[in-house]
Amino acid sequence: MTDLASPCGVLLVDKPAGPTSHDVVERVRRELGTHRVGHTGTLDPFATGLLLLCVGPATRLVEFLTELPKRYLADLRLGESTTTDDPEGEVSATSEGWRALERARVEDALASFRGSFLQTPPPFSAKKVAGRPAHYRTRRGEVVVLTPVPVEVHGLKLAGWDPPALQLDVLCSAGTYVRALARDLGEALGTGAHVRTLRRIEVGRFRVREALELEQLRDEGAVARAWLSPASALGHLPRMAVGPDEATRLAHGQPVPLPERNAALPDGPLAVVQGQELVAVAVRVGECLLPRKVFAPAQPER
Repeated sequence: MTDLASPCGVLLVDKPAGPTSHDVVERVRRELGTHRVGHTGTLDPFATGLLLLCVGPATRLVEFLTELPKRYLADLRLGESTTTDDPEGEVSATSEGWRALERARVEDALASFRGSFLQTPPPFSAKKVAGRPAHYRTRRGEVVVLTPVPVEVHGLKLAGWDPPALQLDVLCSAGTYVRALARDLGEALGTGAHVRTLRRIEVGRFRVREALELEQLRDEGAVARAWLSPASALGHLPRMAVGPDEATRLAHGQPVPLPERNAALPDGPLAVVQGQELVAVAVRVGECLLPRKVFAPAQPER
């Protein structure tokens, strides 16, 4: 059950258009009465959809959830480029070239954006440039040069075609900018484009339909339905069960011998559980299990 007196878990929230991801974090802090809340991947103010918020001691799980793949539905407008690659910017260029486009050409262009490639983040983004977010420098009138970064688009489908509008279904790695994808697709088609609406519908195995809306934060039943225990939140990691003695040692930061039956475990992070409770996130070092993140019983905040 969800213990809101001393919360420790992950809350699935359906962010509306308008507030920033930080605004959502602040509201959850107020409503749950805890300052320990962190998100696992921002959404732009105009965007909507799934945010995974780590609450209480579970904020230490952020690094294991941030890199999960994400799925979006994006509505694009061909023939208009904007300064921000989204509806919040000023129109910087227009084209009527979309009128001659056929669906088959768009499908062909999408093929070049599947798989691994280098993507240049938008100048209005949170990417750091000399220690400052790019959007901060851009708004000050500085010319920002961003280095292309490797991204991976696992799936990309044309989900709707009503020119000059089209809808994309995008499954991509963390760090991929759908706004940049729209920009580059528009350039490839010779028409320009920007994202009009963007909705994140999946993060890893989690779905936006499982999330609560901000207005439901005072509804304990809704919070409970959208709440994940730390062990559940790490369902994508390899799992190892331990007994009480091993759990106690791990909880005190001590390594434990790796049982012979688990000799084939991978070298990456493991979710170590006792029953249904997360004891630690650990790594295999030789024939031992070494805790990296320890989860002792949650204590009430003061």
